[in-house]
Amino acid sequence: MRRRLLAVLMVLMGAAALLLCVPLADAYARGRTEHLLLQRRSEAVRFADLGDRMRSAADRAELSAEIGRYAQLYGAGVVVVDSAGATVARAGTGPAAEAATDAATDDSPRVGTSDGSDARRRALTGRSTDRLPTLRPWGPRTVVLAEPVGRDERVSGAVLMAVPTEAARRDVTVRWSLITAGAFAAFAAAALVAAGITRWLMRPVLDLDRAVERLTAGSLQARAVSDTGPPELRHLRQHFNTMAEAMADSIGRQRDFVADASHQLRNPLATLVLQLENVEPHIAPGPGLAEHGRALDEAERLEELLDGLLALARVESGTAELTEEDVSRAVRERVAAWTPVFHAAGVDLVAADLAEGLRARTLPDAAGRILDALLDNAVKFVPRGGRVEVRAGREADGSTAGPAGRAGSVVVRVTDDGPGVPEEHLPLLLRRFARSPEHQNVPGSGLGLAIADEIARISGGRLDVGGHEPHGLMVELRLPASG
Repeated sequence: MRRRLLAVLMVLMGAAALLLCVPLADAYARGRTEHLLLQRRSEAVRFADLGDRMRSAADRAELSAEIGRYAQLYGAGVVVVDSAGATVARAGTGPAAEAATDAATDDSPRVGTSDGSDARRRALTGRSTDRLPTLRPWGPRTVVLAEPVGRDERVSGAVLMAVPTEAARRDVTVRWSLITAGAFAAFAAAALVAAGITRWLMRPVLDLDRAVERLTAGSLQARAVSDTGPPELRHLRQHFNTMAEAMADSIGRQRDFVADASHQLRNPLATLVLQLENVEPHIAPGPGLAEHGRALDEAERLEELLDGLLALARVESGTAELTEEDVSRAVRERVAAWTPVFHAAGVDLVAADLAEGLRARTLPDAAGRILDALLDNAVKFVPRGGRVEVRAGREADGSTAGPAGRAGSVVVRVTDDGPGVPEEHLPLLLRRFARSPEHQNVPGSGLGLAIADEIARISGGRLDVGGHEPHGLMVELRLPASG
């Protein structure tokens, strides 16, 4: 957004500079052209007066001498014609003289020369040249102006002058260069001001965006700290911080309530379980003893549920810093620790394709704690004779393998060939207290995968659940790779 705002400001300032400089440059070019016309027209008027007073050969010689000196001094071409268009006097050499001759003979103008034939026709009808082509650095190189000899019905000829424009065009070039340099300087200064204004406007917005991102990631202590920018953004920062504090306070009280309730209920529940166990020897065999066993099982299940709630509250309220974890080592250690449990349950636990050197930035021992939950879930639901595989690797940047489709991740997959879960129930497995209908009688609280998913999320990763062909379940842990 900062780049887009700066780009818009730069375009607007560039357009403003262009709209100011182009008329200014054009106005100077027109003014310099008008100045040249007034200068040379005064000379043409003087030559026209000499031509009007020409009565004898001496007068003709005086006119020729005057236009010759002028042509030599200014490098111009001068031609005096009578009312029939015949040349009376001529002076000058080079392109200017040729241009004047072309105008006097009604020939086509040369390249880089203004059309003088129209000026000659106007002069023979008694009208002076009142406009020249606007001079610009690239041309025209020569302009032609004409002045009638005599006035009104007494027009007896015309004075045609082809004037070089090199000096005038040089003046225009210098002035245009100064205007361009001034425009670039003004644009650069405006760009610096725009960059400062953009930073001033965007700093609180970017700070607020980072605070929202941290808050979304679960950091309830995230606050917008920038105290710059316009008053509206400062008010927005204050309102956001107030909202974040209220939300953090509300979530904190909810977590504290869950933790306190779980903790307070554990003691009377433990006492109840102990009393039930103490009563068991005094119950006679029969239906009462069976009911007593079911009550004891439910009490123990309730105790597991409270333990899970307490663990979940601790995970959600955890403020531990992320640390670098050796995922390869954690996977090997947890597989080794769970192998006897799987062996006792009649299930094969196999570690296949465990890559070395897998490291990720996570909560302390996040990979081990999550893998404990996954393996505990697998040993409960995979029947005797089944098989569970654990694989660990790293996806290269740009890879789209796996459900997450994220590159640069450490991936741990736990697959089994158990009965699996219907596809429509897969999204429910990561929810709290979620249990598929066919597994309601399996011991557990329904919080194991929810706790593992919360640990993965706080660590910057994710947990995905999917089916495994031809049957079974696949749980995939993805953590952001470090290094």
